[in-house]
Amino acid sequence: MLGDSAKSRLLQELRIEREAEAEPGGWRGWRLAALIALLVLAASALAAYLWLHAPRFEVEAAVAVAPSAGGGSSAILQATGYVTARREATVSAQITGALTSVLIEEGEHVKAGQVLAQLDDSAQKAALAQAQAQVMAARALLVQYQAQIEQARRDNQRNEDLIGRNLVSQQALETSQTQVATLAAQVESQRKQVELSEAALRGAQVQLDYTTVRAPFTGVIIAKAAQAGEIISPISAGGGFTRTGVGTIVDMDSLEIEVDVNEAYINRVQPAQSAQAVLDAYPDWTIPAHVIAIIPTADRSKATVKVRIAIEQKDPRILPDMGVRVSFLEQAAARNATGVANGTAGAPPRGVLVPASAIVERAGRSVVFAIDGTHARSRPVTPGQSNGELRLVEGIESGTHLVRSPPQPMNDGAAIVIKQ
Repeated sequence: MLGDSAKSRLLQELRIEREAEAEPGGWRGWRLAALIALLVLAASALAAYLWLHAPRFEVEAAVAVAPSAGGGSSAILQATGYVTARREATVSAQITGALTSVLIEEGEHVKAGQVLAQLDDSAQKAALAQAQAQVMAARALLVQYQAQIEQARRDNQRNEDLIGRNLVSQQALETSQTQVATLAAQVESQRKQVELSEAALRGAQVQLDYTTVRAPFTGVIIAKAAQAGEIISPISAGGGFTRTGVGTIVDMDSLEIEVDVNEAYINRVQPAQSAQAVLDAYPDWTIPAHVIAIIPTADRSKATVKVRIAIEQKDPRILPDMGVRVSFLEQAAARNATGVANGTAGAPPRGVLVPASAIVERAGRSVVFAIDGTHARSRPVTPGQSNGELRLVEGIESGTHLVRSPPQPMNDGAAIVIKQ
């Protein structure tokens, strides 16, 4: 039998040192966690690198539009552009001065002649008062000269009566005549001085009127460029401390559309030709329009010709600089002469019109690439008849934003950048 002391020593030798075993195990866990963190970090870095260096296609956008109903007209050409205002002005003062009040806000409707802002007019009012005083002084002096010449004429008349009776000398008569002529010249000179002072008064009044900024025409304020207390000048003074305008006003009744038409198709566009416009913001809304004029010059960098389009249906939703797609219409008689069908009379054909260049082949199928944010999504379509550069397709909805002329390497999910 072992004694108590021997048993204690044996138990002491058999005891497991937990702290010694825990240390290697904890070290291994920490190394495993660190390895996992490094792998996650490396994967994130690799994903970021691949995202940054992934091929991005710079493309032009197009919009699928519904074909026109009935047999009246058919779209033979599409072009993109923007809504523009023929009457747009940044309103400024004609003199340099400090603004005491600005009475406009963005979106506010103003009428022609309405006060938009007021400049400090203390100096102009003082100049006006001085000009008024000069006019009054000049007129008073004119009255004085007129009174003097009247007296000189009476004296000369008496001398003429007395000279016949030899009561005055010839010299006295000549002196009175000279006095009349001199005063007559002074009166005429003073009249000119009165006219000069009155012109100076009108100039001072104009300068005072310049301190009030008024709307040149009826429209809507689209930008407020200055605040009370700022210096405004018609000429930029540099340094960024002087404003050159109070605000920008647009005549909404002057809105029209400007589009760029490929010069290869400009022969299809004629003045007064009917058209339809579809805003990018409202793809399901078709706006009647017609061609105003074809600008007689081409852009050699883009190989396009600018065309002005009149908007026949005014609406508050139409805003300057909105993106728009215009479909130029062919009249029924011309369409029948060319033999281009447009579906059953009285009903629009099925499908939507898209640029023919937007339809490409992928894996033996006809597809278009719909724009989904910064990526292009492949959409299978069934192509139909052609109308000029447009083609009727089924499989997508009206208003779908598409990639015009997708490059050959583009596939579903490709990263894209829209050309501005």
